[in-house]
Formats: sequence, structure tokens, C-alpha cells
Amino acid sequence: MTQPTTYLIRMIVFLMLVVVAVGLLSGTLWPVYWNNPGLNGLILLVLAVGIAWNLRQVLRLSPEVAWLEHYKAGPDRLTGAPTARLLAPMARMLRPRDDDSEWPAQRRLTLSAGATRSLLDSLASRLDESRELSRYMTGLLIFLGLLGTFWGLLKTIGAVADVIAAMTVGSGDVTVMFDQLKAGLARPLNGMGTAFSASLFGLAGALILG
Repeated sequence: MTQPTTYLIRMIVFLMLVVVAVGLLSGTLWPVYWNNPGLNGLILLVLAVGIAWNLRQVLRLSPEVAWLEHYKAGPDRLTGAPTARLLAPMARMLRPRDDDSEWPAQRRLTLSAGATRSLLDSLASRLDESRELSRYMTGLLIFLGLLGTFWGLLKTIGAVADVIAAMTVGSGDVTVMFDQLKAGLARPLNGMGTAFSASLFGLAGALILG
């Protein structure tokens, strides 16, 4: 059985590349983050929790692999094997009985095709259940990014409406109107910054976590 260390190294190398990319783009990303620090901070928090959860899911496979290695080395060594959680049903079936005097010299344990298939299906379902939270966090990052997008667009639309309503054309002074327009455009641009920053962090976080 393949050791999870290989996949763990791949994940760590990928995360290091992400950190390097963020460091190179920090001059651009830092002002973008402050367009909406509350929502962007929540997105980064969900991303950090998702990364930690995925690393934990890989690390928890180590005892299962160690248990299988003990069994392959000799069924009599199962008593000293690490505790298996995902393979707990199989471990209970293969554990030698205290009153079994023939173990392991004359006794060979065989599993029928149905029992083997049932064990494999049970293991697959438990692995799928453990991945549900990771899938949910990936979807949550996309949702938060879209939430920030629509929130920013609503702020932009409201701010544009306020700018148009505040403009006065009775004086006929183009310079005054232009100054009013420049002062009023700050709020719509802030709304657009909220929209695009949330989309950037949300979609990038979903890509990294996925």
C-alpha cells in the first residue's frame, strides 16, 4: 500500500509555491485585501482551516498503512500494530483470538468475495464521508467570493445613484460639475474594489484548496 508521505510532500511543495507566489504579488494583493478586510479575512480563515483539514486527512492514513504493513509482515504481529480507524472492521475480523492455539502456524484466514467487497465498500464510504467537509469548504470559498461580488455591485449601484442625484446642473459651471463627479466616484470605485477583491480571494482560495 502506498505511503501517504508522498502525497503529503506534494501538498507541502504546492503550498510553498503558493506562498512564494503570494510573496511576489504581496505589493498588489495587500491594497486589494483592504478593500474589504472583513470578508476577505473570513475567506482566508476558511482557506487556512481547509488546508489544515486536508493535511490532517492525509496524516490520518499513516496508522492504516502501518497496520496493513504489520499484517503483511505476519498476522501474529497484529497485537503490536497501530490502532486502525478506517480499517477498524477489518482489524476486528483479522485480530487473532486469545483461545486460538493454531494461530498463526496452521490457521489461514480467508475472506469470501462478498465479505471483501463489503469491507472495501465500507472503507470507500468512510473515505467519502471524510472528504465531505473539504468539498463543503471549497464550495464555501466560491460562495463567499460571489457574495462579496454581489455585495460590491450593490454598493456600486447605490453609490452611482447617489452621485447622479447630487449633481447640480443649474449653475452651468462645468468645472464645479466635474469636481462633484470626481468626489462622488470614490464610493462607486470602493464598491467595485469590494466586488473584485472578494472574487479574487474566494476563487483563488477554492483553487488552492481543491
